[in-house]
Amino acid sequence: MAGFLFDEVIFGPVRSRRLGLSLGVNLLPRHSKYCSFNCIYCECGWTPPELAKHPEFPSRAEVAGYLEQRLRELDKEDYLPDSITYAGNGEPTLHPDFAGIVDDTIALRDTLAPKAQVTVLSNSSMIHNPSVFQALLKLDNNILKLDAGDEHLFQLINNPVLPVNFEDMIVHLQKFQGNLIIQSMFLRGKFKGEMVDNTTDREVKGWLDLLIRIKPKLVMIYPIARATPVHNLEKIEVAELEKIAQKAREAGLIVQVYQ
Repeated sequence: MAGFLFDEVIFGPVRSRRLGLSLGVNLLPRHSKYCSFNCIYCECGWTPPELAKHPEFPSRAEVAGYLEQRLRELDKEDYLPDSITYAGNGEPTLHPDFAGIVDDTIALRDTLAPKAQVTVLSNSSMIHNPSVFQALLKLDNNILKLDAGDEHLFQLINNPVLPVNFEDMIVHLQKFQGNLIIQSMFLRGKFKGEMVDNTTDREVKGWLDLLIRIKPKLVMIYPIARATPVHNLEKIEVAELEKIAQKAREAGLIVQVYQ
């Protein structure tokens, strides 16, 4: 399944259920997914097996040039975004110049769209990299993924392509000292012959235990919204998500539920 891919470096702005009017920045190859995970719910489909074979990233200069051009266009239209968002065809922090691109983006934002926030949607797989970690600390919305409360469910849902130690990832999430937002997808289905369900009392408790360690400033929980590469996945209803959110709120966390 090819999935939905972005064929431009800058796309939108689009209305986001979490970020308002969001101008997307795709730091990945334009015609294929490039990611450290193969999440079973990913709208971009599966990561190609040739992951390590010389991906064609847009250069740092290209990203800055395209972003400046689009922001100037949107300013003339009186349609500047609420968020400039690193998203696109995979994991944005895999770009080798991610830290420099963050600096360029913040400078352009400050000059051309000072009311906009700078956001990343990341799967947390590269936060062990010091330059990525420091760059993420500069962002207004540092949104990092945590879909599971234990290693086994993490492997099933997020299905990493590159080696990721789950406990090490949690330790690095703690190092943000609360300067992060956790995003969590809830779902049910089957994968690799196993039931996958992170909505059970046991799984929610494991997830909450990790959130208490991480201490994020906000938790975003949401269901599947688009087509997925694993076809039997169930979209969780908002009422059920609200029950999960309430458990998190009782644990002292600030939670938002999205449809």
